[in-house]
Amino acid sequence: MQTWPVQDAKARFSEFLEKCLTEGPQMVTRRGVEAAVLVPAEEWRRLQTAARPTLKDLLLSSEARAELPIPARGNARRRPPVAFR
Repeated sequence: MQTWPVQDAKARFSEFLEKCLTEGPQMVTRRGVEAAVLVPAEEWRRLQTAARPTLKDLLLSSEARAELPIPARGNARRRPPVAFR
């Protein structure tokens, strides 16, 4: 993975993008510290789908699924039930 200072990435963006598409992800640094990575769109989509479990995976998971935070009920009064005739 090639590293680009942010100034070079901005000044030579077309080259930066072309390298990403032909050679793979490109690292951008700001003041010598890694700041971002430019990846091809197809690889980004693949990473996004791999990071997210599918509904099928969630339903078949052995982990507890019922531990949802349930908000406390307020002090509002309920309406009386309506009688049907």
